[in-house]
Formats: sequence, C-alpha cells, structure tokens
Amino acid sequence: MTVQTPTIYNFSAGPAILPESVLRTAQAEMFDYNGTGFSVMTMSHRSDVFMSILYHAEQDLRQLMGIPDNYKVLFLQGGASAQFNMVVMNLANGFKRVDSVVTGNWSRIAHSQMGKLSDVDVHLAAHGGDLFNYTDLPAPETWDVDPKSAFVHYCINETVHGLQYRDIPKPNDNMPPIVCDMSSEILSRPINVSDFGVIYAGAQKNIGPSGATIVIIREDLLDRCSDRIPDVWNYKSHVNKQGMYNTPATYPIYISGLVFRWLQSQGGVTPMQTINALKAKILYDAIDHSGGFYINNVQPQARSQMNVVFHTATPELDELFAQESTTRGLRMLRGYKTMGGMRASIYNAMPLQGVEALIDFMQEFQRRYG
Repeated sequence: MTVQTPTIYNFSAGPAILPESVLRTAQAEMFDYNGTGFSVMTMSHRSDVFMSILYHAEQDLRQLMGIPDNYKVLFLQGGASAQFNMVVMNLANGFKRVDSVVTGNWSRIAHSQMGKLSDVDVHLAAHGGDLFNYTDLPAPETWDVDPKSAFVHYCINETVHGLQYRDIPKPNDNMPPIVCDMSSEILSRPINVSDFGVIYAGAQKNIGPSGATIVIIREDLLDRCSDRIPDVWNYKSHVNKQGMYNTPATYPIYISGLVFRWLQSQGGVTPMQTINALKAKILYDAIDHSGGFYINNVQPQARSQMNVVFHTATPELDELFAQESTTRGLRMLRGYKTMGGMRASIYNAMPLQGVEALIDFMQEFQRRYG
C-alpha cells in the first residue's frame, strides 16, 4: 500500500514560506544563471550580470510599491534589528529626541536599542501593553510626539503578538518624519511611500530568504548623515556607492528579485491585499466560532492579517496541537518562545489552500479534544 505524503504548508514567521515557482526557478538556475555557466551564489557582486540583477530587483520593487523618485532604495545586511541603531545614527544628528511607539515585541526591542549608540533621548510616545499582554494599538492621534524630534518610530505589524496597524499613520505638521519597521507586511497591501521618511524591512518574512534588508529612505533625510558615522553604517555612503560599499547579500537579493517578479505575475500588491484579507478572515472566523476552544485576545480592529496568534485552554493542549498538526503537514505553528500557544504566519506566499487545511485540522482537533 502506498502511503500518501501530506502537502507541507510552512507557517513559519521567518525565515518564511516562498512561492513554489520562485524556488523552482532558483533550482533550475542554481548551477547556470541565464546561460552564464555559473551560479549567482558564486558570482562577483561587481559583475555586469549581478549589477543587472540588482538593478531589476530595485526597479521591480519601485514599480510594486510606487516608490517616488525622491526616495533611495538600499539592499543592506544586518537584518531589521540593525536598523534600530542605524536610523538613530543617521537621522538624529543634532536632535535632542526621537519618539518611539511600543506595541509589541519588536518595537519594544527597538525602543531599548535605539539609544545605545547616541546620547539622544528616546521618548516613549505611546505604549500598547506589557511584555506578555499587547492586545491593542494606541491610535496615532494619541501618540505623544514632538514635531522637533528627529523622527517617530513604529512597527506596523508585530509578528510575535499578532497586531497590525490597518490605518496607516499619516504625516502632518505636528509629526516628525515617520520611520517604520515594515518587515512582516511589506508588499502585502498598497501603501503611500510618501507618508514615510524611512521604511525598512528584513526580507525573510514577506519577500525572500534571510540576509537582505531593504531600506527605503527619502532623499532629503540623507543630508542628516554625518561623515562621523562609519561608512558601513552610513546610509549616504551606501547610496553614494550605488549599494556597493561592501559586498551585498547577492543570493538573497536574487531570490527577492524573483519574488518581485512573482508578485507582478499575480497582478501586483492590490490583488494580494484581497487574498490576504480573505485568508485572515476565514482563520479568525474559525477561532471566533470555536465556542471558546480557540482564543485570540487581540482587539478585532488591531488583529494582524499576517500573523494570527491563538491558543487553547492549556499549554499542554497547545503542545498537543503543535505536535499533531506537524504530522498533517502543517509546520512551524508553535507560538513565539515567550508567548506559547500557536502562531500562523500567512504571508503573501501562503496559498488559500494552506489556510483552509489549517482550519480543517483545527475543527477536527476540537472535535477530538473539545
């Protein structure tokens, strides 16, 4: 008798799922990229071939996001975590204060790190809860910001606690430039890039493999970058070298470029918003209609459409859920280490069928243990 292997659905928060077609293209080109006879992985970053890969990745990203000409795009390294310090080093010279909004794990860590290489005051502009209990988002109009601050920093989607700003804060005369960690929702819905001073995102959640970090920065803000900042951490130095100050993460950039092409083949960001909203809706409906067997404590208006967190009545039952779901091909559903429970990351590349398979298992699990 032949045992059928279940389809594997990867719900990891990052490094996360990639489109199957992207992986197959990378597989086909592993040893011979575009007839060159060698792999992108072993290609000089200064070669004409790689420079073309980098150029087209940037142009495709600009097209997908509608990035204006007065914004520079960089593919850096160090992950989004490196940006917690880089934005301060580059943008806060001559300023006394930066404003920081804390709404979950990653913005909390950013807040704790931003002042470590500067004497600038990192002002807590708004707070959404405590270490284990972020369930709502402070409205932007309640943020205690100073227009004379260097910038205000926030995380638009908190992967650990499962919160997301659906209504994007808009700039106004009473708000300094907005710096946004967009790692786990970038390209999941249309945004107006002009609303932001800086957008940064680690690629490994909704774009590509770990190793590349995208920084989109308004050109006038580069005037703040002091020559006293070491070049490797200086936005202006990277811009002046066309992203080639040091060796970039060539293979992650290549894969990211393939993902950008895949997104274009899907019709762009607007159709992705529609399918992402549907995936999130049916999964939250399954939680809310479980009669309390599954629990999500986040306020409905703040629920993330990228990272859906939930739990059962006991940690023991949560662990059983994680174990049994794995045998059904539903992988990486355990919640963040400090949170417990479950977390389903349903980024762009997660097909609707994967969410439906998770819901089917949730209902079956409830029938057996409810």
